[in-house]
Amino acid sequence: MKVYSLAWGTAFLTALRPRQWTKNLIVFAAPLFAFRVQVDAVAGSSLAFILFCCVSSSFYLLNDVIDIKADRLHPVKRHRPIASGFVSVPLAVLSAIVLISISLIIGWSHSRGLGGAIVAYALLQVAYNLKLKRVVILDIFAIAGGFILRAFAGAASTFVILSPWFLICTGMLALFLAIEKRKAELRKSTRQTRSVLQFYSIDLLKRMENLVTVGTVMAYTLWSSGQQVRGATTAWMLLTVPFVLYGVFRYQYLSEPRSEDQAERPEEILLSDRPLQLTLLGWILSIAMILFLKHQNWLIPMKLIG
Repeated sequence: MKVYSLAWGTAFLTALRPRQWTKNLIVFAAPLFAFRVQVDAVAGSSLAFILFCCVSSSFYLLNDVIDIKADRLHPVKRHRPIASGFVSVPLAVLSAIVLISISLIIGWSHSRGLGGAIVAYALLQVAYNLKLKRVVILDIFAIAGGFILRAFAGAASTFVILSPWFLICTGMLALFLAIEKRKAELRKSTRQTRSVLQFYSIDLLKRMENLVTVGTVMAYTLWSSGQQVRGATTAWMLLTVPFVLYGVFRYQYLSEPRSEDQAERPEEILLSDRPLQLTLLGWILSIAMILFLKHQNWLIPMKLIG
Protein backbone atom coordinates (compact mmCIF):
# COMPACT_ATOMS: atom_id res chain seq x y z
CA MET A 1 0.00 0.00 0.00
CA LYS A 2 2.86 2.40 0.85
CA VAL A 3 4.59 1.68 -2.44
CA TYR A 4 1.34 2.27 -4.33
CA SER A 5 0.77 5.59 -2.51
CA LEU A 6 4.27 6.72 -3.38
CA ALA A 7 3.78 5.76 -7.03
CA TRP A 8 0.42 7.54 -7.14
CA GLY A 9 1.91 10.66 -5.56
CA THR A 10 4.70 10.68 -8.13
CA ALA A 11 2.18 10.25 -10.94
CA PHE A 12 0.02 13.11 -9.65
CA LEU A 13 3.05 15.38 -9.34
CA THR A 14 4.03 14.45 -12.88
CA ALA A 15 0.53 15.39 -14.07
CA LEU A 16 1.13 18.88 -12.65
CA ARG A 17 4.17 19.11 -14.98
CA PRO A 18 6.61 20.77 -12.57
CA ARG A 19 9.29 20.85 -15.28
CA GLN A 20 7.09 23.34 -17.10
CA TRP A 21 7.24 25.74 -14.17
CA THR A 22 10.43 27.25 -15.59
CA LYS A 23 8.12 29.25 -17.91
CA ASN A 24 6.85 31.10 -14.85
CA LEU A 25 10.31 32.46 -14.03
CA ILE A 26 9.48 35.33 -16.35
CA VAL A 27 7.53 36.90 -13.45
CA PHE A 28 10.92 38.02 -12.10
CA ALA A 29 11.66 39.96 -15.30
CA ALA A 30 9.74 43.15 -14.49
CA PRO A 31 11.48 44.00 -11.19
CA LEU A 32 14.80 42.96 -12.72
CA PHE A 33 14.35 45.31 -15.68
CA ALA A 34 13.30 48.04 -13.26
CA PHE A 35 16.42 47.26 -11.17
CA ARG A 36 14.35 46.54 -8.08
CA VAL A 37 16.11 43.78 -6.16
CA GLN A 38 14.87 44.63 -2.68
CA VAL A 39 13.40 42.01 -0.38
CA ASP A 40 9.81 43.14 -0.98
CA ALA A 41 10.26 42.86 -4.76
CA VAL A 42 11.72 39.36 -4.48
CA ALA A 43 8.89 38.34 -2.15
CA GLY A 44 6.22 39.72 -4.48
CA SER A 45 7.73 38.05 -7.53
CA SER A 46 8.04 34.76 -5.64
CA LEU A 47 4.35 34.94 -4.74
CA ALA A 48 3.44 35.52 -8.39
CA PHE A 49 5.67 32.61 -9.39
CA ILE A 50 3.98 30.22 -6.95
CA LEU A 51 0.48 31.31 -7.96
CA PHE A 52 1.21 30.94 -11.67
CA CYS A 53 2.71 27.51 -11.05
CA CYS A 54 -0.60 26.56 -9.41
CA VAL A 55 -2.85 28.03 -12.10
CA SER A 56 -0.74 26.75 -14.99
CA SER A 57 -0.70 23.26 -13.48
CA SER A 58 -4.47 23.39 -13.15
CA PHE A 59 -4.78 23.99 -16.87
CA TYR A 60 -2.28 21.26 -17.65
CA LEU A 61 -4.63 18.94 -15.78
CA LEU A 62 -7.71 20.21 -17.63
CA ASN A 63 -5.90 20.14 -20.97
CA ASP A 64 -4.89 16.51 -20.42
CA VAL A 65 -8.51 15.68 -19.60
CA ILE A 66 -9.77 17.40 -22.76
CA ASP A 67 -7.08 15.84 -24.97
CA ILE A 68 -7.15 12.41 -23.38
CA LYS A 69 -8.22 10.64 -26.59
CA ALA A 70 -5.64 12.38 -28.76
CA ASP A 71 -2.90 11.87 -26.15
CA ARG A 72 -3.53 8.13 -26.16
CA LEU A 73 -2.63 8.11 -29.86
CA HIS A 74 0.60 10.05 -29.29
CA PRO A 75 3.83 8.02 -28.92
CA VAL A 76 5.00 10.09 -25.93
CA LYS A 77 1.88 11.71 -24.46
CA ARG A 78 0.09 8.36 -24.06
CA HIS A 79 2.35 7.74 -21.07
CA ARG A 80 1.08 10.81 -19.23
CA PRO A 81 -0.65 9.99 -15.90
CA ILE A 82 -4.16 10.97 -17.04
CA ALA A 83 -3.93 9.45 -20.53
CA SER A 84 -2.56 6.22 -19.06
CA GLY A 85 -5.31 6.11 -16.43
CA PHE A 86 -3.01 6.38 -13.41
CA VAL A 87 -4.67 9.67 -12.37
CA SER A 88 -8.46 9.64 -12.69
CA VAL A 89 -10.35 12.30 -14.63
CA PRO A 90 -12.58 13.36 -11.67
CA LEU A 91 -9.53 13.83 -9.45
CA ALA A 92 -7.76 15.87 -12.13
CA VAL A 93 -10.78 18.16 -12.60
CA LEU A 94 -11.29 18.63 -8.85
CA SER A 95 -7.60 19.39 -8.30
CA ALA A 96 -7.66 21.94 -11.13
CA ILE A 97 -10.65 23.75 -9.62
CA VAL A 98 -8.99 23.88 -6.20
CA LEU A 99 -5.70 25.21 -7.60
CA ILE A 100 -7.41 27.92 -9.67
CA SER A 101 -9.60 29.00 -6.75
CA ILE A 102 -6.68 29.27 -4.34
CA SER A 103 -4.62 31.23 -6.88
CA LEU A 104 -7.45 33.70 -7.52
CA ILE A 105 -8.18 34.28 -3.84
CA ILE A 106 -4.55 34.88 -2.89
CA GLY A 107 -3.87 36.92 -6.03
CA TRP A 108 -6.77 39.30 -5.49
CA SER A 109 -5.93 39.68 -1.81
CA HIS A 110 -2.39 40.74 -2.72
CA SER A 111 -3.26 43.22 -5.49
CA ARG A 112 -5.93 43.78 -8.11
CA GLY A 113 -3.27 43.73 -10.80
CA LEU A 114 -2.05 40.27 -9.84
CA GLY A 115 -5.59 38.96 -9.50
CA GLY A 116 -6.52 40.48 -12.85
CA ALA A 117 -3.48 38.90 -14.49
CA ILE A 118 -4.50 35.48 -13.18
CA VAL A 119 -8.07 35.96 -14.42
CA ALA A 120 -6.83 37.08 -17.85
CA TYR A 121 -4.45 34.12 -18.02
CA ALA A 122 -7.24 31.73 -17.07
CA LEU A 123 -9.57 33.16 -19.73
CA LEU A 124 -6.79 32.96 -22.31
CA GLN A 125 -6.17 29.31 -21.45
CA VAL A 126 -9.89 28.53 -21.77
CA ALA A 127 -10.01 30.23 -25.18
CA TYR A 128 -6.82 28.47 -26.23
CA ASN A 129 -7.98 25.01 -25.25
CA LEU A 130 -11.46 25.42 -26.72
CA LYS A 131 -10.59 27.19 -29.98
CA LEU A 132 -7.35 29.13 -30.43
CA LYS A 133 -5.00 26.15 -30.43
CA ARG A 134 -6.66 25.03 -33.67
CA VAL A 135 -6.44 28.47 -35.38
CA VAL A 136 -3.24 29.07 -37.37
CA ILE A 137 -1.08 32.02 -36.20
CA LEU A 138 -3.54 32.93 -33.43
CA ASP A 139 -2.38 29.83 -31.59
CA ILE A 140 1.15 31.26 -31.52
CA PHE A 141 -0.13 34.64 -30.31
CA ALA A 142 -2.08 32.88 -27.57
CA ILE A 143 1.02 31.03 -26.34
CA ALA A 144 2.99 34.29 -26.41
CA GLY A 145 0.15 36.03 -24.58
CA GLY A 146 0.57 33.59 -21.71
CA PHE A 147 4.19 34.66 -21.27
CA ILE A 148 3.27 38.34 -21.44
CA LEU A 149 0.60 37.91 -18.75
CA ARG A 150 3.14 36.16 -16.55
CA ALA A 151 5.48 39.12 -16.94
CA PHE A 152 2.64 41.53 -16.18
CA ALA A 153 1.82 39.52 -13.06
CA GLY A 154 5.42 39.93 -11.89
CA ALA A 155 5.10 43.70 -12.30
CA ALA A 156 1.71 43.81 -10.57
CA SER A 157 2.91 41.75 -7.62
CA THR A 158 5.85 44.11 -7.05
CA PHE A 159 3.98 47.32 -8.00
CA VAL A 160 6.45 48.08 -10.80
CA ILE A 161 5.33 50.38 -13.63
CA LEU A 162 6.04 48.65 -16.92
CA SER A 163 8.10 50.51 -19.50
CA PRO A 164 7.40 50.30 -23.26
CA TRP A 165 10.82 48.70 -23.74
CA PHE A 166 9.98 45.94 -21.29
CA LEU A 167 6.71 45.19 -23.06
CA ILE A 168 8.41 45.13 -26.47
CA CYS A 169 11.26 42.87 -25.33
CA THR A 170 8.93 40.53 -23.48
CA GLY A 171 6.47 40.33 -26.37
CA MET A 172 9.15 39.56 -28.96
CA LEU A 173 10.79 36.95 -26.73
CA ALA A 174 7.41 35.35 -26.03
CA LEU A 175 6.70 35.07 -29.76
CA PHE A 176 10.14 33.54 -30.26
CA LEU A 177 9.49 30.83 -27.66
CA ALA A 178 6.01 30.11 -29.08
CA ILE A 179 7.37 29.71 -32.61
CA GLU A 180 10.15 27.44 -31.37
CA LYS A 181 7.54 25.29 -29.65
CA ARG A 182 5.46 24.90 -32.80
CA LYS A 183 8.55 24.20 -34.89
CA ALA A 184 9.63 21.39 -32.58
CA GLU A 185 6.12 19.91 -32.54
CA LEU A 186 5.92 20.01 -36.32
CA ARG A 187 9.20 18.11 -36.64
CA LYS A 188 8.12 15.40 -34.21
CA SER A 189 4.35 15.12 -34.12
CA THR A 190 1.88 13.70 -36.59
CA ARG A 191 -1.05 15.79 -37.81
CA GLN A 192 -3.44 13.71 -35.71
CA THR A 193 -1.97 14.92 -32.40
CA ARG A 194 -2.33 18.67 -33.10
CA SER A 195 -4.58 19.63 -35.99
CA VAL A 196 -3.21 23.16 -36.40
CA LEU A 197 0.14 21.75 -37.51
CA GLN A 198 -1.33 20.99 -40.93
CA PHE A 199 -1.31 24.73 -41.64
CA TYR A 200 2.37 25.20 -40.82
CA SER A 201 5.59 24.30 -42.56
CA ILE A 202 9.17 24.41 -41.31
CA ASP A 203 10.00 27.11 -43.85
CA LEU A 204 7.12 29.32 -42.69
CA LEU A 205 8.06 28.93 -39.04
CA LYS A 206 11.71 29.67 -39.79
CA ARG A 207 10.76 32.91 -41.53
CA MET A 208 8.63 33.88 -38.55
CA GLU A 209 11.46 32.87 -36.23
CA ASN A 210 13.98 35.04 -38.09
CA LEU A 211 11.69 38.06 -37.85
CA VAL A 212 11.06 37.83 -34.11
CA THR A 213 14.70 36.94 -33.36
CA VAL A 214 15.86 40.17 -35.00
CA GLY A 215 13.11 42.09 -33.21
CA THR A 216 14.04 40.61 -29.84
CA VAL A 217 17.74 41.35 -30.12
CA MET A 218 17.24 44.84 -31.56
CA ALA A 219 14.70 45.80 -28.88
CA TYR A 220 17.02 44.64 -26.09
CA THR A 221 20.02 46.38 -27.67
CA LEU A 222 18.13 49.66 -27.99
CA TRP A 223 16.98 49.43 -24.37
CA SER A 224 20.57 48.76 -23.30
CA SER A 225 21.84 51.87 -25.06
CA GLY A 226 20.69 54.01 -22.19
CA GLN A 227 18.80 57.16 -21.40
CA GLN A 228 19.11 58.59 -24.92
CA VAL A 229 16.19 56.34 -25.89
CA ARG A 230 14.67 56.29 -22.39
CA GLY A 231 16.02 52.81 -21.87
CA ALA A 232 18.40 51.52 -19.21
CA THR A 233 19.82 53.91 -16.62
CA THR A 234 23.29 53.47 -18.11
CA ALA A 235 24.57 52.60 -21.57
CA TRP A 236 27.04 50.20 -19.94
CA MET A 237 24.16 47.73 -20.14
CA LEU A 238 25.32 47.19 -23.72
CA LEU A 239 27.91 44.85 -22.18
CA THR A 240 25.08 42.43 -21.43
CA VAL A 241 24.01 42.16 -25.09
CA PRO A 242 26.48 39.33 -25.88
CA PHE A 243 24.81 37.21 -23.19
CA VAL A 244 21.43 37.75 -24.83
CA LEU A 245 22.79 36.97 -28.29
CA TYR A 246 24.49 33.80 -27.10
CA GLY A 247 21.39 32.72 -25.17
CA VAL A 248 19.11 33.13 -28.20
CA PHE A 249 21.54 31.40 -30.55
CA ARG A 250 22.17 28.60 -28.07
CA TYR A 251 18.44 28.03 -27.67
CA GLN A 252 18.00 27.84 -31.44
CA TYR A 253 20.92 25.44 -31.68
CA LEU A 254 19.54 23.15 -28.99
CA SER A 255 16.00 23.23 -30.37
CA GLU A 256 17.24 21.56 -33.54
CA PRO A 257 16.25 17.86 -33.30
CA ARG A 258 19.22 15.81 -32.16
CA SER A 259 16.92 13.38 -30.42
CA GLU A 260 13.19 12.85 -30.69
CA ASP A 261 12.62 13.50 -27.02
CA GLN A 262 14.48 16.80 -26.99
CA ALA A 263 12.71 18.06 -30.07
CA GLU A 264 9.36 17.31 -28.47
CA ARG A 265 10.01 19.41 -25.37
CA PRO A 266 12.16 22.45 -26.19
CA GLU A 267 10.83 24.35 -23.15
CA GLU A 268 12.84 22.00 -20.91
CA ILE A 269 16.16 23.05 -22.43
CA LEU A 270 16.86 25.48 -19.59
CA LEU A 271 16.71 22.63 -17.07
CA SER A 272 19.25 20.48 -18.85
CA ASP A 273 21.75 22.69 -20.70
CA ARG A 274 24.67 23.90 -18.56
CA PRO A 275 26.00 26.52 -21.04
CA LEU A 276 22.55 28.12 -21.21
CA GLN A 277 22.28 28.12 -17.43
CA LEU A 278 25.73 29.72 -17.13
CA THR A 279 24.73 32.32 -19.73
CA LEU A 280 21.67 33.27 -17.69
CA LEU A 281 23.79 33.46 -14.55
CA GLY A 282 26.41 35.57 -16.34
CA TRP A 283 23.70 37.92 -17.61
CA ILE A 284 22.28 38.42 -14.10
CA LEU A 285 25.71 38.89 -12.52
CA SER A 286 26.81 41.36 -15.19
CA ILE A 287 23.69 43.46 -14.61
CA ALA A 288 24.27 43.33 -10.86
CA MET A 289 27.90 44.41 -11.27
CA ILE A 290 27.02 47.30 -13.60
CA LEU A 291 24.36 48.55 -11.20
CA PHE A 292 26.75 48.29 -8.26
CA LEU A 293 29.47 50.24 -10.06
CA LYS A 294 26.94 52.85 -11.16
CA HIS A 295 25.68 53.22 -7.60
CA GLN A 296 29.27 53.80 -6.45
CA ASN A 297 29.81 56.37 -9.25
CA TRP A 298 32.70 54.31 -10.57
CA LEU A 299 31.41 54.15 -14.15
CA ILE A 300 32.61 56.58 -16.81
CA PRO A 301 29.63 57.95 -18.79
CA MET A 302 29.52 56.24 -22.16
CA LYS A 303 29.36 59.54 -24.02
CA LEU A 304 32.81 60.46 -22.66
CA ILE A 305 34.49 57.36 -24.06
CA GLY A 306 36.48 57.83 -27.24
